[in-house]
Amino acid sequence: MIALNLPTIGLPRALLYYRYQDLWKTFFEELGCRTVVSDKSNQELLEMGMNYSIDEACLSLKLYLGHVASLKDQCDYVLIPRLLCLKKHEKLCTNFNALYDLVHNIFPHLSILHYNIDISKKETECFAFLKMGRELGFSYLDSIRAYQKAKQVETEHNQRLLEEQQMLLEDPKPKILLVAHAYNLYDPMIGQKITSFLKENQINVIYADRYDHENIDEECALISKSNYWTFNKELLASISHYKKQVDGIILLSTFPCGPDSLSNEMCLRKVKGLPILSLIIDESNAEAGIITRLESFIDVIEEKRKRSAVHETRESC
Repeated sequence: MIALNLPTIGLPRALLYYRYQDLWKTFFEELGCRTVVSDKSNQELLEMGMNYSIDEACLSLKLYLGHVASLKDQCDYVLIPRLLCLKKHEKLCTNFNALYDLVHNIFPHLSILHYNIDISKKETECFAFLKMGRELGFSYLDSIRAYQKAKQVETEHNQRLLEEQQMLLEDPKPKILLVAHAYNLYDPMIGQKITSFLKENQINVIYADRYDHENIDEECALISKSNYWTFNKELLASISHYKKQVDGIILLSTFPCGPDSLSNEMCLRKVKGLPILSLIIDESNAEAGIITRLESFIDVIEEKRKRSAVHETRESC
């Protein structure tokens, strides 16, 4: 039962939302708070975000600011986390380091709820959520119960996604590994139009973010031993893990993401024997041009599969 006097928490449907939505929603709902999520990305939200951002900001950040702006009058607080370090000796993109300060300065009258995670200073996720619960007026016991439930829901959901992906890998249809951050993969203005087109053309899309992180350091090192960007290490490890199970790779990023440009270049240099397509999306990208490149890439995949089938037939004879 949601108490009428408890706050409503706004969740911008962009950036970290696509990674932590289960954790956030369950945590607040277990405490009895209501959550409101901004609409799916559209041209109006993009234009709104562009009005608040500098030209040099990446498309993902521009969309995020549009989502934040749309929540201003819909909730009591907007959740804006600050993530600096999730693993020792690793870093995150500076956008995530500065997100709270950026939003606070652009929207000075916005009521912000935030938490910090910095493993290098022993500021863990659990500690951050307990502190956030206290700021909302909840006890330590209520907060730890809500956090534990949220982690359980998050873990179970991620496991279901892994199981669904394994089924796709066992399917005989062509498979393409789509390599991008979750906030690009699943955003309607960025990755969804690509996945929709691939599926319409009978391609099984394998998502790079659906990956068991148990051997991330070892698998990432097969492509890069020096990459210290946590999210990009995850993507490189995923490429190493799935490369022998797919027919091609699409590298998807938004302009002008620095960590992505470095990671994508490493992939192009180190991963051999697979067709690779690099797509960089910004607000001016014409959909027709992207579709044309995808059509050509699918043709390459199909031709490669035909040649492999002929070769296997000859060997069996």
